[in-house]
Amino acid sequence: QVQLVESGGGLVQAGGSLRLSCSASRVTFSNYDMAWFRQAPGTEREFVAAINWSGRSTAYADSVKGRFTISRDNAKSALYLQMNSLKPEDTAVYSCAATGRVYSTNYVAYDYWGPGTQVTVSS
Repeated sequence: QVQLVESGGGLVQAGGSLRLSCSASRVTFSNYDMAWFRQAPGTEREFVAAINWSGRSTAYADSVKGRFTISRDNAKSALYLQMNSLKPEDTAVYSCAATGRVYSTNYVAYDYWGPGTQVTVSS
């Protein structure tokens, strides 16, 4: 059973930065495309960014393009999300997800999920 665990969330002021990490275990990490999603209270789960197995292909939601960067280190079985110029509207629980297929912006395409890490951006 694949296990994913996020870390790096916290409270930050608007304009600040955070780096989220997702550690994978019990899996051949390079077999999976990965993604970050987020969900704020009372809202739908929202696609943030995705990356293919090799790291050569990425995709971003328009709302984070130019501010967030997704990356991975297959040797460490780790996924990252560098978040810069944070805004209050970025406040949400951020979760990493893995799929054995090509990455998608639709959360139903993902097979495994981490429990999430809270990111709070104050104004």
